[in-house]
Amino acid sequence: MPDYAIIKTGGKQYRVREGDTVNVEKLEGEIGDSVKFDDVLMTSLKGKVLVGSPTVKNATVDTEITDHGRGEKLTIFKYKSKTRSRVKKGHRQPYTSLLIRGISIKRPRRSRAPAKKKD
Repeated sequence: MPDYAIIKTGGKQYRVREGDTVNVEKLEGEIGDSVKFDDVLMTSLKGKVLVGSPTVKNATVDTEITDHGRGEKLTIFKYKSKTRSRVKKGHRQPYTSLLIRGISIKRPRRSRAPAKKKD
């Protein structure tokens, strides 16, 4: 099974793999900028699954902004019968396309304290 991670951004969760392109809620930044996500809820690397509580410690997902855009137009129509109440609105949600560069977990270094001498 390929390596993947579940990240959280814009109030939503996304399952991402290295090399995928994902459209997320609009993020600040220019095309070509790199974005690092630290809110990694779960990872599956080399067959080993790590579930965070709430996030996996020291896990990051490196991405690159490839595009900014707006989604398809949605039509919102509110209607109340017998009152001549009709409201028609449209909405296009802005998004940012991200290319997933890599998923990594940095193991914390163990400090080697010098052995205490017995007196």
